[in-house]
Amino acid sequence: MRQLADKLKTLDELVALVQDLKQQGKRVVWTNGCFDILHAGHVTYLQEAACLGDVLVIGLNTDASVQANKGPSRPIVNENDRALLMAALECVDLLTLISDKTMARILGRLKPDVFVKGGDYTLDTLDQEERRTVEAYGGQIALIPMVPGKSTTALIQKILHA
Repeated sequence: MRQLADKLKTLDELVALVQDLKQQGKRVVWTNGCFDILHAGHVTYLQEAACLGDVLVIGLNTDASVQANKGPSRPIVNENDRALLMAALECVDLLTLISDKTMARILGRLKPDVFVKGGDYTLDTLDQEERRTVEAYGGQIALIPMVPGKSTTALIQKILHA
């Protein structure tokens, strides 16, 4: 079993690894997110994303970027613990901590074969700079439907009302 230290990489390390993997004929899949309070919806999404290729690479938002996106009370689980949880998932092959607001720069460097987003996006509501970046190098964009009733926000509300 691969440990956190084996899966967690810097962006520069990932760029080199992804290039090597692609030269070996591996199909690389990228997705990113907060993955705060890991739940069944996250796991289902990640398993489905992993099925789209040979190697699943995750961009995990840093605590500071989660706060900027979700507000000062988030994340609930800190980035080190979230990284440990993500690395423990069999479907996750590699991960890196990210703080970029848009993934365009990272996508342009990694050039994954597939860029995956949740079904709450459409090609029109996706960050258009990310979309243009992926389309420019010939990558595929895949949208995976959300699992109904499974969200971190819903889980937080349930805990608060318990």
